[in-house]
Amino acid sequence: MRTTATAFTGTVLLAAGLAACSSGGATSPAPASTGVTPVTGVAVSEPAASGEQPKGITYDTKRVPAGAQIATSAKVDGGRTTVTLTVTGLLPDTKYGSHVHTKPCGAKPADSGPHYQDQKDPVTPSVDSKYANAENEIWLDFTTDAKGGATSSATVGWEFRKGEANSVVVHAAHTSTEHGKAGTAGDRLACVTNAF
Repeated sequence: MRTTATAFTGTVLLAAGLAACSSGGATSPAPASTGVTPVTGVAVSEPAASGEQPKGITYDTKRVPAGAQIATSAKVDGGRTTVTLTVTGLLPDTKYGSHVHTKPCGAKPADSGPHYQDQKDPVTPSVDSKYANAENEIWLDFTTDAKGGATSSATVGWEFRKGEANSVVVHAAHTSTEHGKAGTAGDRLACVTNAF
């Protein structure tokens, strides 16, 4: 069993009202308690003007304010991978999408590359539900509680290829499963670099 984690400073509220957009093999946890659990790490901030970028970046300070907390972790066991995302300090009672992406976060939202896929779609952007689905990607959609916090998990029947999964991106909407729009979730609002 292998576990990796990237966490961001402050305390993390484990939230109810989770919404994971999934089909088949991806699972989401039952709503968590409203207790507060401390997590060590770094808060998201705006991109640096040049040079090295922060580990956690917000591209939209209205939807993901500077100082919001984002924590990610991954656990691999028996060929299955579980990724967990925990957030605080976001807008209350708001739907967000989230996925694992291929590249580290950068100054621009697109710098994190496409969604990581176990079976890569030969066409980009990937909107074919054969590839853009919760069994072939990590979908971590969530709805924040009244205090702007949430936790979401996804479990898939495969392991990341080394060096190919490097960030988690928070998007503006839950992930679409609609034909021709599969895997899309609106603008990229924030990014957390985490080499899985």
